[in-house]
Amino acid sequence: MPLALHLGTDDLTRCRFAISPLCQTHEALRMLRRPARHGYHQGWLRRVRRTVAGLDLGLLWLFIPPSGGYTPDFLGPPPQEPYPSIEDELARMRATDPALAHTEMTRSLSCTPGLAESPRGRAALDDPAATVRRLADLTERAWHALLVPDWPRHRAVLEADIAHRSRRAADGGLDALLTGLHPAVDWADHTLVLRRYADAPDAQPPDGRGVLLMPSVFVWPDVVSGFARPWQPTVIYPARGMGRLHAAPRPPQALARLVGHQRAAVLTGLTAPASTTELARRHALAPSTVSAHLSVLRESGLLESRRQGHYVLYTRTALGDALAREGAAPRAD
Repeated sequence: MPLALHLGTDDLTRCRFAISPLCQTHEALRMLRRPARHGYHQGWLRRVRRTVAGLDLGLLWLFIPPSGGYTPDFLGPPPQEPYPSIEDELARMRATDPALAHTEMTRSLSCTPGLAESPRGRAALDDPAATVRRLADLTERAWHALLVPDWPRHRAVLEADIAHRSRRAADGGLDALLTGLHPAVDWADHTLVLRRYADAPDAQPPDGRGVLLMPSVFVWPDVVSGFARPWQPTVIYPARGMGRLHAAPRPPQALARLVGHQRAAVLTGLTAPASTTELARRHALAPSTVSAHLSVLRESGLLESRRQGHYVLYTRTALGDALAREGAAPRAD
């Protein structure tokens, strides 16, 4: 049954975007529990398999049912800021009201018959405050082991998605923004309908606080809106370009003749923002060689660069997109 979110005037004027490292960690863990459904990330899943085996995430897995079902919202709550730090989000998670945590954990465990009455289930529920602290510690370990190595590129994809959708809203208003979120999302008569969604069917209805829109590189093929009270109504949808994060498409022959095969491969391979080091590894080239190619492409107006933390990330300009489009991989949106 589709989920319908009826948006009033206050909700429409308060729609906003956010990027949440904690929610991304949460969605990555959910994907690890259900890997068969995520063909776009098979390379990443193979790469982190050994890392996951050494993390001892048993307590987290207790609350992430492998075949679907409710996962406690406090594990990845909607952020209160547009771009929170993982440290602030983990602090907020650790401060979860034990009574709320007990309610959400009980609901999650009930998705698997007998789990709440099992020794592990009873131990988790007997001291919810201690369980929350342990879950936060495990989540922090998972963040550093699984997401930090790729986070600059992942965040760049999420930022690019928000920028694209913000331009759509500027050009065509909220109608253009909401109708383009995902093929499984419909928008008509002030109602946002999720025809294929994950998590609880009794999601928190809009209540004047607006709807939080969060792109994710891990949520595909789902759209998630399962946050109950007291959390803000939220829609988590697949980010544009997430399917190309680990892909290096073959450059068009005409482009290769024009600028050379290596330079064309670097340009075409920039399906998502990437650093010199990442591009060198992807194309099996020396970093100095890639740096030289990037300089020429940027001076030609085909790329632009920006610093993010310790990294310089390169992205294609509109002209670069036009030249590379023939050889680009299909988008996952």
